[in-house]
Amino acid sequence: MRKKVLVMGVIGADVHAVGNKILYHAFTEAGFDVVNLGVMVSQEEYIAAAIESAADAIVVSSLYGQGELDCRGMREKCDEAGLKGIPLLVGGNIVIGKQKFEEVEVRFKEMGFDRAFPPGTPPETTIAALKEILHVEEEA
Repeated sequence: MRKKVLVMGVIGADVHAVGNKILYHAFTEAGFDVVNLGVMVSQEEYIAAAIESAADAIVVSSLYGQGELDCRGMREKCDEAGLKGIPLLVGGNIVIGKQKFEEVEVRFKEMGFDRAFPPGTPPETTIAALKEILHVEEEA
């Protein structure tokens, strides 16, 4: 059985690489095949990599606060590119200022993201969500 493939990276003009590396190692150790695009990734780069790798999900990180702007229209672009229904997950410091995360999460779900995670979310939480969404069975 093939491993589930994730495309991940840090969107927009964001250059925060440390969390990206931590997530890459955590996802790999959890049994995913991970295509890490690094930092300053455009929506088009995520989509091209997802098509090329036959990805099962796209994981978007943002730490500089502009994630909401950077992620607008991504679901529509995925759909247009033939990735209709691909799970989209986003996390980090994805909005500017102090906002109630429940409201932020609603906005991202309205934009077509399946899950949104607040700053400081442990990798295990995202991994559990990915396994649930992608129907990955835990090894005995």
